[in-house]
Amino acid sequence: MNTKDRLIRAFKNPQLFLRGLNRAYHRRGGLRSENPAGIDVFDEDWDTLVILDACRYDMFEKVNHIEGELTAKESKASSTTECLHSNVDNRYLRDTVYVTANPQLERNRENWDVDFYEVINVWLDEGWDKETGTVLADTMTEAAITVHEQFTQKRLVDHYMQPHYPFVPSDTKLDKDHLASIETSKDDATGENVWAQKFIGELDQSRSEFWDVYNTNLEYVLKHVENLLTEVTGKTVVTSDHGNYVGERASPIPIREYGHPRGMYDDVVVTVPWLEYESGKRREITTAKKGNSTGDLDSEIVSDRLQDLGYRE
Repeated sequence: MNTKDRLIRAFKNPQLFLRGLNRAYHRRGGLRSENPAGIDVFDEDWDTLVILDACRYDMFEKVNHIEGELTAKESKASSTTECLHSNVDNRYLRDTVYVTANPQLERNRENWDVDFYEVINVWLDEGWDKETGTVLADTMTEAAITVHEQFTQKRLVDHYMQPHYPFVPSDTKLDKDHLASIETSKDDATGENVWAQKFIGELDQSRSEFWDVYNTNLEYVLKHVENLLTEVTGKTVVTSDHGNYVGERASPIPIREYGHPRGMYDDVVVTVPWLEYESGKRREITTAKKGNSTGDLDSEIVSDRLQDLGYRE
């Protein structure tokens, strides 16, 4: 969608137009490309960084049962692409292996200078669950454990998709059977299609129903993160790339927001959990000169995966 089409669509839908004004405020008219109060995650102390995509701090605080020291941190971003760009672009990260269920890094490789030691794309081939349109948490955990056993002297980033849409547990009121009947407009500024539909008024489920299925998706993934922690030694941090609006009032124009539109830095979309958990001996991290190219990936596969996850190109 080009700039002209976005403007036309925004003027047709006042909510999108007002969102654009709020984004301009948060980005100071284009002077900012990230949340200036956000932390640089690679400057923090950890051996393993577990990223739960789109996980709010307040939700995590209520449902988490993993032992450890929990604090709140601010992310540099309100979307995955912003978070990756602000944390990995032009960084020397040859001491780190990135294991991911999210295709956004591959989508943006041509535009970013990515310098991980290696990137493991779990969302490719057998890692992708066609029925749910995502990478299941148990699949991600199995892949992460394998990589941890292989790279014993590297920092490891394990990027899960949940609690980000799609909502995996099938006993929800917003399951894929229901959503299949809805014509979705996958707005790149909104993120997930289900949140976009709610934002522009095309879903009539209540805020509490959205909260319930979002919360259930977090409970689901945390069970598998607990399994991961039984197999991983050293210092692990469980955090998120960004949070998510669930009907809170945005600023400065107080419209009700849903999802995690990029360039919006209200507390609920930038405040993320930071849970520190230690088990066994710390890793001795080494840096080596090795290329991290994953080869030429089929751009259509990348696009298909992102659309299933609710993203627009």
